[in-house]
Amino acid sequence: MRPVLRGGSPQASDYNNYRDSFPDLAGRLGMYCSYCERRIATQLAVEHIQPKGLPAYEHLIGRWDNFLLGCVNCNSTKGNKDVILADVLLPDRDNTAAAYVYTMDGGISVHGSLTEPQSAMAKLTLALVGLDKRASTVIDSNGQFVAIDRVAQRMETWLIAEESKHDLQANPSPAFRRQVARTATAHGFFSTWMTVFADDRAVRQLLIDEFLGTAVDCFDAVTTMPVSPRPATGLANGSKV
Repeated sequence: MRPVLRGGSPQASDYNNYRDSFPDLAGRLGMYCSYCERRIATQLAVEHIQPKGLPAYEHLIGRWDNFLLGCVNCNSTKGNKDVILADVLLPDRDNTAAAYVYTMDGGISVHGSLTEPQSAMAKLTLALVGLDKRASTVIDSNGQFVAIDRVAQRMETWLIAEESKHDLQANPSPAFRRQVARTATAHGFFSTWMTVFADDRAVRQLLIDEFLGTAVDCFDAVTTMPVSPRPATGLANGSKV
């Protein structure tokens, strides 16, 4: 899960209409779901970390620090579940890049380096937005694989990343590395690309740089591997990983 840096609010007070924050959020974080990492050209929404549907968080409906971006699937799964900040890992305040492992079958699992409490938080986050669900795939009338959900789309993007890696090996130039990064930002799934190119520091650095809003301080400057814990964000219950 890509760690992001939302930055300070563009305005001095809360938003009267939380939807008005969307251009500011998209401009800083890119058109990606903050949880599943898909690039969403339409129907990407302002996501309330602590849900606006619960009376306890009514005062946070217009609060910038309570906003991320969410796709329909992650938003609908999360719904009005009570989010206790101390109990989950969140991409705006934890180094979620260090918390999860991505595999070619579209799966996401908890990184083995986490402590038992951190692992419990990481699992709760996956369940919160449904990233622990299995794939739903179909084959079309031409026998082609069709990605119809988040897991299947991660699998599809993994294959694109692998093809890009193969092409890069045939043309290992700086210009082609930049093209790989542009291809990645067009498809989304930051963590999938970072995993496929785990042995190519130059591409990984380009991915960190090219995906808008990636928290660069969550990655070691020499190895581009995630650091843990995340440097202090100033947000409540942050830097748990």
